[in-house]
Amino acid sequence: MTNPLQMESKTVLVTGASSGIGQSAAILLSQLGARVILTARNQERLRETLGAMEGEGHRLAPFDLGRVEEIPLWLRQLVQETGPLDGLVCSAGISSLRPLRMVDTAHAEEVMRINYHAAVALASTFCRKEVRRPESSVVLVASVAGLLGVAARSAYSGSKGALIAFARSAAVELAPAGVRINCVAPGYVKTEMHDSAMRELSPEKMEALVRATQPLGLGKPLDVAHAIAFLLSGASRWITGSVLAVDGGYTAQ
Repeated sequence: MTNPLQMESKTVLVTGASSGIGQSAAILLSQLGARVILTARNQERLRETLGAMEGEGHRLAPFDLGRVEEIPLWLRQLVQETGPLDGLVCSAGISSLRPLRMVDTAHAEEVMRINYHAAVALASTFCRKEVRRPESSVVLVASVAGLLGVAARSAYSGSKGALIAFARSAAVELAPAGVRINCVAPGYVKTEMHDSAMRELSPEKMEALVRATQPLGLGKPLDVAHAIAFLLSGASRWITGSVLAVDGGYTAQ
C-alpha cells in the first residue's frame, strides 16, 4: 500500500521556513520525500533548517516578503531556476497583541502587508501556468483569531480573517485549473513568535489562558506541519477552500 502523504518528486516552496511552523513544515516535507525551497529573511536561520532536513536537492531562497511589489518577479525568476512548483506554504507572518485604542493605520497596514498582501502576491503568482505544475496545492497559515474574536488581536485577526476569505474565493476560481487552496488555522502553538507576542503575560497566566481555551493544551509546530502536509498531498485531492482548525479544541467551545 502506498503512503498517500508521500511527496516524492514534488517541489514545494515554504515561506517563514527559518522558525516555528514554517521550519517544522519544511523538515517534515523533506522527510516525506519533497524537494523544498526555503524562504525567509535570515539566511543563517534558513541554514539551520536545512541542516535538520532529510534528502537532497533543497534550496535556500532568502527574501524579504515585506517587499510585496517585488514578489511576482522574484517568484517567476526563482522558478526559472528550480522548475515549476507542486506546492506553496505561506507560513511567514507577524503577530500583533495590541488593544484597539492603540491600533493606528500604520500598524494595521504593516500587519496586513506581511500576513495578507504578501500571501496574496505569492498565491496569485503561483497560479500562473509557468510557475506551478498541474494538480498543485497552496496552504495558507491563518489562525483561529481569524475565525473567533480575541481581545487585543483586532489587527492580527483582521489579517487572518482576510486570508481565509481570500482562500475561499481563490479556491472556487482556480479549481478548474487543478489548483487547490486551503488554510490551516492554528490555536496557541509553542513558537518564537507566540512567545514574543505573549511576553507581557507571566508563565502562570499563559498556562491558565491555554488551559481555559484549548482542551488539548498548547500545540507544537509539528502538529500544524502534519496538517499542512496533508493539505499539500494527494490525500486531500478533494479538498479546497477549506479551513482546517489545528487548535487543541479552541474552536470547539
